[in-house]
Amino acid sequence: MSHLPPEDLAATIGEMSPGRLLDLRGTVLGGDLLARVLEATGGRPGRARLERVRFTGDVRLAGVTFAGDVSLDGALFERLASFFGARFEGNVSLAGARFARELSFHGVQVRGHLSLDRAVMARDALFSQAAFGHGLSCERARFDGYATFDGARIGDGATFRGARFGRTLSFRKVNGGAGFDAAHFAADAYLSATGRFSAARARADRSLDVSVSGCGVDLRRVEVAGATTLRLIDAQADLEGAVLRGPATVSGRGRSALTSLRQVEAPSLALSGLDLSACGFGGLAHPAGVRLKDCRFGLTPRGVRASMRGPMIRWLTRRGGAAGDREADAEPALGGGRLPEELRNRA
Repeated sequence: MSHLPPEDLAATIGEMSPGRLLDLRGTVLGGDLLARVLEATGGRPGRARLERVRFTGDVRLAGVTFAGDVSLDGALFERLASFFGARFEGNVSLAGARFARELSFHGVQVRGHLSLDRAVMARDALFSQAAFGHGLSCERARFDGYATFDGARIGDGATFRGARFGRTLSFRKVNGGAGFDAAHFAADAYLSATGRFSAARARADRSLDVSVSGCGVDLRRVEVAGATTLRLIDAQADLEGAVLRGPATVSGRGRSALTSLRQVEAPSLALSGLDLSACGFGGLAHPAGVRLKDCRFGLTPRGVRASMRGPMIRWLTRRGGAAGDREADAEPALGGGRLPEELRNRA
């Protein structure tokens, strides 16, 4: 639909009623016109076609319930976009939308799926305490301001593949899985999940803090310039090929394990409370920088827990040469039932 002249738009508003299709594609909506639209629909429009709409005033949708799917693909929000207090009974698509000011989805309930693929958020974006029944997609989205998803419930998981976060990202106490594959965190990132978590090939220019429980964690080839903190609760993590330039800590509770540290570059890496019985160490670039505390090795049915104050390089390679050249020696010592003599003396 092309842009409607004011007189035609006024006539269209006069034909609106609650629960019916709302089709305003390609129009320009100021604050007054938007208020008239919401009044005409009784605050309960049905299916909403709002692609490429240009909102020139503040958008506030408190108390509005959308009874059908909502499409805002390519929409432009020139001022505040607040969906706080709104309810969506179906799916919501904001693919390619642009937000020049703040965006708020705080506490919003979406029964279906929310898409923000390729969307651009120039200011802060708030999604805390929101609920997405069938998941959230933000592939290649750009968050230029502070972004928070704290306490969100994401039924079918969230994906941020290729997304960029210009300022701090807070993704704490989130219920559901999340994928940040190939994402770029230009500032500090605090991430959590209770389902499958992945940040493979992601890049963090500052610190990366991850807390997960009851799931698998894929951090293969992640690159972190600042400090790395990984907390596992009954979870398994794969760090193969990771580059952790700052101090890194991986801690575990319950049945938590590392499955691979192969080809990892980490000058300072502390491991505690982890099952390392199946962990591969081949090609570990800085074994002298690894410290262990209360880690378990698969030597008996119950395993053996061990702590080391000194570097692990002496027992990763019992003969001379770099650790990367001794994968065949290191692997049996860690996962094949034989504990190196120096570690056995400390167990």
